[in-house]
Amino acid sequence: MPSADTARLHTGPAWLVLSLACACQFMVILDAAIVNVALPTVQRDLGFSSTGLAWVVNGYLLTFAGFMLLGGRAADLFGHRRMLVAGLFLFSASSLIAGLATAPEVLVAARVAQGIGAAMMAPATLAVINTCFTGEHERVRAFGAWSAAGGVGGMAGAVAGGALTTGLSWRWVFLINVPIGAVLITVALMSLAATRTRRRESLDLLGAVTGTVGLAALIFGVVQSADHGWVSVQVVGPALAGLLLLVLFTVVEARFAAQPMMPLRLFRIRGVAVGNVMLLLFGGITIAMWYFTSLFLQDVLGYSALRTGLGQTPAAVTFMAIARLSAALLPRTGVRPLVLAGCGCFLTGFGWLSQAHADSGYVTSVLGPTLLIAVGIGLTFPTLMAAATADVPESDAGIIGGLAGTASQVGASVGLAVLATAASTRAARAAAGSSPAGALAAGYDLVFLVAGGLGLAIAVVSALLPRPQRG
Repeated sequence: MPSADTARLHTGPAWLVLSLACACQFMVILDAAIVNVALPTVQRDLGFSSTGLAWVVNGYLLTFAGFMLLGGRAADLFGHRRMLVAGLFLFSASSLIAGLATAPEVLVAARVAQGIGAAMMAPATLAVINTCFTGEHERVRAFGAWSAAGGVGGMAGAVAGGALTTGLSWRWVFLINVPIGAVLITVALMSLAATRTRRRESLDLLGAVTGTVGLAALIFGVVQSADHGWVSVQVVGPALAGLLLLVLFTVVEARFAAQPMMPLRLFRIRGVAVGNVMLLLFGGITIAMWYFTSLFLQDVLGYSALRTGLGQTPAAVTFMAIARLSAALLPRTGVRPLVLAGCGCFLTGFGWLSQAHADSGYVTSVLGPTLLIAVGIGLTFPTLMAAATADVPESDAGIIGGLAGTASQVGASVGLAVLATAASTRAARAAAGSSPAGALAAGYDLVFLVAGGLGLAIAVVSALLPRPQRG
């Protein structure tokens, strides 16, 4: 039963609260997807170097993943509505600056600020779902809708990025967030109560610094691998520093912090511990599916950016439909059956996709396997999010949402670096006896095989989950 505190967490109808959470998730994913298509035009207009251009993407990903734990704990201490509105404001304001930027440095700085805003928004929306939808059935249905909203954002970003860049200007890729953000701030103020924890706690500053800087340094080192190689000083230095800081963070949280930012007791909840490991692995699968499939369509089959977005639309629609279905099934089946079914789709779909080559047709070699993989993502993503955030005290809803988001985002960042290195190495080896498109296809085929292996790893880890609870 909801507590009295829970009942006061929203003042608007439940459907409006859920719509707000879904719209925020839509905007965060939209922004990550919509920018990719506009990058060549941005480079020409602002004079970016090839290395500098990557930071239009990396600047956002770095702060988004690095600050999410801090954003989650801040939501618990200062109130979910307060942090959601602050995140929306920062995200929208930095989008305006990005859209008006006339120099590379301004655009990268705006993207860094956008990432911080997203890191404030994402755990707050998860906390809103966790605290406003307390029944098991309604909560997993809410997660299904939230997950589907991310699919809509990814799909819309791929198509809208090409349309806006071609029809108007790349600047509208960022400016579109401003009116959306203004509407969402208004809805948040209307539908969420201005709550704050009753606990007399202050922010764990040492934990916040070591955890946030450690994550950011680790991700910074990983994303440098594409340009400098895994054994370079540019990669090993920050990655090692990040790992050491994360070890220090763990020690601080376990032994010295009276009110830790990341309470380690939460990892005693088996669903939280196992669910976050699976989300870490799952991040690599999403990168393989959406990012590398997009590259395959453009680099190997010669699709335009807009046609690529349209080519990925059937998979995105399938993901949205299956995510809603899995939310309905979860109370009856429990977590593990849906995860295993999804992993079966990953193994089959990525195995099929790894057979694609430069002369392959779209329908038989790309559409078929990506639809199957999308079914797997729809079955697993809302299920893993529900598992990783279940059975958590209401007062820790923000930090657990931040942890789940961090696990998925770090998995995606590391997965992107590892899979990109594998693809380029394999393509270089295949270049001698193949056409350029054929060599690239060989690299992407290896990526898809590795992604299938990640699906198998998730299936193995799922054996550690608690027994499914029947509805």
